[in-house]
Amino acid sequence: MRWLLTFVFVLFAGLAQAGNDPFAVKKPEFLPVDKAFAFSAETLPSGDTRLYWQIADGYYLYQKRLKLDGLDPAQRPALPEGEHHSDEFFGDQQVHRSELELLIPAGATGKVNVGWQGCADAGLCYPPQSKIVDLGGKAPVSTAPGQAQAQDQSLAASLQHSALGWSLLLFFSIGLLLAFTPCMLPMLPILAGLVVGSGASPRRGFALAGSYVICMALVYAALGMLAALLGGNLQALLQQPWLLGSFAALFVLLALPMFGFFELQLPAALRDRLENAGSGRRGGSLVGAGVLGALSGLLVGPCMTAPLAGALLYIAKTGKIVEGGLILFTMGIGMGLPLLLLVTVGNRFLPKPGSWMDRVKAVFGFLFLGTAILMIRPVVSESLWLGLWGALLLIIACSCIWQQTRQPGPTALLSTCIGVLLGLWGSLMVVGAAGGSTELWRPLHVYTGAANGAITPHDAFVTLNDPAALQRELDTAKARGQWVLVDYYADWCVSCKIMEKQVFAQAEVQTALGDVRLLRLDVTNDNAASRELLARYEVPGPPTLLWLAPDGEERRASRITGEVDAKAFLQNWNSTRDAR
Repeated sequence: MRWLLTFVFVLFAGLAQAGNDPFAVKKPEFLPVDKAFAFSAETLPSGDTRLYWQIADGYYLYQKRLKLDGLDPAQRPALPEGEHHSDEFFGDQQVHRSELELLIPAGATGKVNVGWQGCADAGLCYPPQSKIVDLGGKAPVSTAPGQAQAQDQSLAASLQHSALGWSLLLFFSIGLLLAFTPCMLPMLPILAGLVVGSGASPRRGFALAGSYVICMALVYAALGMLAALLGGNLQALLQQPWLLGSFAALFVLLALPMFGFFELQLPAALRDRLENAGSGRRGGSLVGAGVLGALSGLLVGPCMTAPLAGALLYIAKTGKIVEGGLILFTMGIGMGLPLLLLVTVGNRFLPKPGSWMDRVKAVFGFLFLGTAILMIRPVVSESLWLGLWGALLLIIACSCIWQQTRQPGPTALLSTCIGVLLGLWGSLMVVGAAGGSTELWRPLHVYTGAANGAITPHDAFVTLNDPAALQRELDTAKARGQWVLVDYYADWCVSCKIMEKQVFAQAEVQTALGDVRLLRLDVTNDNAASRELLARYEVPGPPTLLWLAPDGEERRASRITGEVDAKAFLQNWNSTRDAR
C-alpha cells in the first residue's frame, strides 16, 4: 500500500503547490473577491445609509445580481444605469464598473442582507457575496422559514466556522451514512467481484479492497473540486451518452470472464512486470483494483445530496480548494469503508475454495450486467430500460434452470423454482416494455387502459431553459399572489426521473400542489443559460426543489436537495405553507 500513500501525498501536495509550478501554464492573477469589490456601508448625517462598492480596474458587478433582502420594497433605492456588457457566463447584461453607490432612505430599519456578484474581464466569475447591514431600529418580526438555514446551508456554515479536523470527522461520518443509501449499491458487486473473483487471501483481499476504496475517494475528491470550479454543473459533462455507453460496455466486458467466456488479462510484458513487482502474491492486481475504484467513483458515486451540496457550497464560497478536496476525500473514505469491511471481514466466514466459487463468480457477473444497465439509464427511454431488465431476468432464469440440469443436487428444486419465477416476470417486463410500459412492478399496466387520459407530472410543469422566461413566470406568479415550486431537472439526472414517478405522479401530491405554479428548469445542456439558472439560487445541481412564496422570496430553509419520497415531500410542503 506504500504506492497508494505516496500517490495521496503527491496529489494534494501538487494541488497546494500548483500555483508555484515553473512548468505550469501561466495564468492571470486575480484579486481576492474583497479586493476586487471593496464594499462598505455608512450612515450619513442626513440619516440615509450609503452602500458603496469600490470596483477594481478590469472587474465589474452585475446589476441583476444586486440584492437587498429584508428591505421594504417602497424603500429600495433606484439603481443607476449601468453599461452594456456581454459575456459567456450570463449573456447580455447591465454591469457597473469603477464604483457603485446606493442610498437607503433614513426611514428604513432592521437588518438588510446585501448581495452582489461580479466577474473579471480576464474570464473569472466570482461566487455570489453577501453581507448583513444593520440599519438600526427594531427589525420586523418574521416567522418565515426562509430566515432559517436549510440543511446544505447549515453544513456549509458549520464547515466555514469549524476547525479542519472537526470538518473531516463530520464528513467522514456523513460518508458512513451515505454508504448505506441505494446510490452506493452498485459499488458492492463491483468490489465483491474483484475480491472474491480473484480468489485472493484475506490479507490480499484487504489490500485489493483498500486500493479500490482509496482510488475511488481520490477521484471523488478531484471531481468535487472540479465541480466547484466549474460552477457545480460537472454532472452534465460526466453524463454524455457516449461516455456512459462506453463504460456500460466496459462493465459488460468485465462480466464475461465471470461466466468463463475468456480470461481478461493484461499484455504479457506488462503482466510480467506487475507480477515481479507483486513478489508472487496471490489474488488480483492492486493497479487493476485502483483503476476499477476510480471508474466506480467516477460513474456510480452518490446521488446529489444535501451533504454533497453543502460541501460544494463551502468550496465555492471560500475558494479553499485543497481543504475542500480533503473533506471530499474523507467523505469518500467513509463511504467506502463499509464496503471494504463487508467484502474482507465477511470473506472469513465463506467456505473454503471450491466449485462454489464458480457459482459466486456467475452471480457477480450478473451483477456486473445489472450495473451496466444502471449506467445507461440516464440516456435511454424508460420503456427500453424496463425491457433490458426483463431480458437480464430471462438470462438469469435460463442460467438457474441450466445449472440444476448440469449439476443436480439438493438445491436443484429451489434453483428451478427461482428460475421459473424470474423467467415469468422477465417475460412480463419484456412484453410490457414493447407496449411502452415504464413500471418495474406493474409491467402490464399499460395494457389496462387505466392510465389513458391521465395528466402526467411532466404536463403539470411549465418547462423552462431560459432565464428571461423564468423571470416572466415569476413575475406573473407574484402578481397573482401564487406559491411557486421550482424544480431543477436534467435528462441525465436519474433521481429526477425517480421523483417524477414516485412523487409528482402521486394523486395526493398533485392535489396538494393544485394551487401552486409548477416551474421546471431544464439544465440538461451545459451552456450559459443553464449556468445562469443554477447560479441564480446557488444550486449545485439537480434534483433541487425550491419554494417561492407569494412575495417572490425563496423559503430557503425548506429547500430540498436530492431525492425524497412523496411522504417527505408533502411534509416539507405542509410545513412551508403553514409557516407563512
